[in-house]
Amino acid sequence: MANLKEIRSRISSVSSTRQITSAMKMVSAAKLRRAQDAITQMRPYANKLRELLMNLSEAAADMEEGSYTQNREVERVLLIPITSNRGLAGAFNANIIKETRRLIAEDFADKDVTVLAIGKKADDFFKKTEHNIKGTTLPGHLDQLFDDLTFENVAEVAQKVMNSFTYKQFDRVELIYNQFVNAAVQRVVSEQYLPVVPPTAEEAEAEQAKSDYIFEPSKEFIIGELLPKSLKIQLYKAILDSYASEHGARMTAMHKATDNATELIGDLKLVYNKARQASITNEILEIVGGAEALNG
Repeated sequence: MANLKEIRSRISSVSSTRQITSAMKMVSAAKLRRAQDAITQMRPYANKLRELLMNLSEAAADMEEGSYTQNREVERVLLIPITSNRGLAGAFNANIIKETRRLIAEDFADKDVTVLAIGKKADDFFKKTEHNIKGTTLPGHLDQLFDDLTFENVAEVAQKVMNSFTYKQFDRVELIYNQFVNAAVQRVVSEQYLPVVPPTAEEAEAEQAKSDYIFEPSKEFIIGELLPKSLKIQLYKAILDSYASEHGARMTAMHKATDNATELIGDLKLVYNKARQASITNEILEIVGGAEALNG
């Protein structure tokens, strides 16, 4: 059994850790509220914009060569995993890296894959691999997006990605991120970013039956304006989803860590009390034995 000094030292250490995890939980909870408000306000706008584009599906299919809807034989793929800059968020970052590696190994096993990481954790992992960015016009240091997360900053990144597709540097672009469900649940999502996937016939018919729009000016002109904006909003929404999911995952992880620390402190105090009682009992026995020896 460990001596009393060692147990006291460990109790003090675990108590300090519990204070840190409790503080991190409260900070993440405060940030989560703001991030959750941002993504819940963005989703209706993004969904409505998608609904408009579904009504323009026929025009989207007939857009000119080099547009964002052009389907080409897939040879070069760009994967955009979105992680956080910091850890202590459970499996939040590991799930994105795992899904990205699965796509590389299975879905795009025979393709030329490039990874454009948003977030320091994914960047640190993939920059040491053969899939790191080489010889493209894609942006770098995207972990800095989280320092000032605004639509304008994300739109610049989205435009460069869109240009790379238009210039035929890549034939397909995929987003991999954690979709925010609630504070305790984050869903790993892999969705095609480029080329734009036209709606199925059933979806198009359902949307047209639900609402009939009068377009002024032409559908082609409107889709030329809306499609690039929709792509920028799609990337912005994915980053907002990931940002809210990060704080939800960290809050949950720190809550569990605080509970585990509290439980461990209780167990250590029980061990400490047993060891203290055993020490007192030994001292009493030594005193009694010494007294009996003197009397003898």
